[in-house]
Amino acid sequence: MARKVTSQDVAREAGVSRSAVSMVLNGRAEGAISAVNQKAVREAAERLGYRPNRIAQSLRDQTSHTIGVISDSIVTGAFGGPMLAGASVRAAESDYVLLVMGSDGRTDRNAEFIDALLARQVDGLIYAAEGMTAWAPPRIFRREPHILLNAFDPSGGSTGVVCDEVEGGYRATCLLLDAGHRDIVALTGTPDVEATGRRSAGHQRALAEAGIRGRELVCGWEIDRGLDLGTRVLEAEDRPTGVVCANDRVAAGVLLAAARLGLRVPEDVSVVGYDDDPNVAPQLGLSTVGIPHREMGVRAVDLLLGSLGEASLPGGEVVVPTPVMRRGSVAPPSR
Repeated sequence: MARKVTSQDVAREAGVSRSAVSMVLNGRAEGAISAVNQKAVREAAERLGYRPNRIAQSLRDQTSHTIGVISDSIVTGAFGGPMLAGASVRAAESDYVLLVMGSDGRTDRNAEFIDALLARQVDGLIYAAEGMTAWAPPRIFRREPHILLNAFDPSGGSTGVVCDEVEGGYRATCLLLDAGHRDIVALTGTPDVEATGRRSAGHQRALAEAGIRGRELVCGWEIDRGLDLGTRVLEAEDRPTGVVCANDRVAAGVLLAAARLGLRVPEDVSVVGYDDDPNVAPQLGLSTVGIPHREMGVRAVDLLLGSLGEASLPGGEVVVPTPVMRRGSVAPPSR
């Protein structure tokens, strides 16, 4: 078995002291080690394949360079990947790794997971939810540096990174209004979901600014509900010229309903989705509003790592803007 490369080997190869190697590879060399020697150390470490001993570093620095993540269904859900990817990449840029524990919806296990992560000496905690969720952090969680991701503390005491669902609902409706539509139906999600109320508020604001009244119908979140309700709406005598949907799956159902009724999209009816689901929206040419999952993950890690230093988190919500994706499902009304 080959002998493991040590920092002394790197020092010998670079022609510097062992302490200089430690300072360079731990990011403490500025002002103390010349640029030439810093380059020599990094090149020597690369040539030799040297990897610092993180356990030893943790003992010296009293930090594990680990962030504990507790999730509900984000690990197995459709939208969790980009959020975790953004958080993981940003953490790695600061020499941190994520330790993720998913409850698969078993909220009764959160306390168990918090204990397990704290036993591993994580430097901070993230609670991440797949869909926007109200979550009151327990005291043991609040005592540690922490942040909520796609979740918010109803008391406002903890900081939560969320997307701007109100603005998202506003922008979705404006896609239709800006194209000239004045007869609009909104197929909303279920009222038990936080995002539904926020998106509806944005939708109503857009209609009020345009001086028109729209119609809202509770639909749900799945394709079959979009097909059923979309069929009823589109075959009615007062058929709207535009439909804004709870999500892209509902919009897919509405597109199917239109096709079955012989209606052309966007010539006869325009349709807007929500989520920018990569498995649905691009394939259907669906204009939609995205949820910036990756950017939210990045922002959460930035804020958490900042709180480990001098900065303190303000509490409340940190809102990330929602992007608009213009594709081929919206056009000016034909009547």
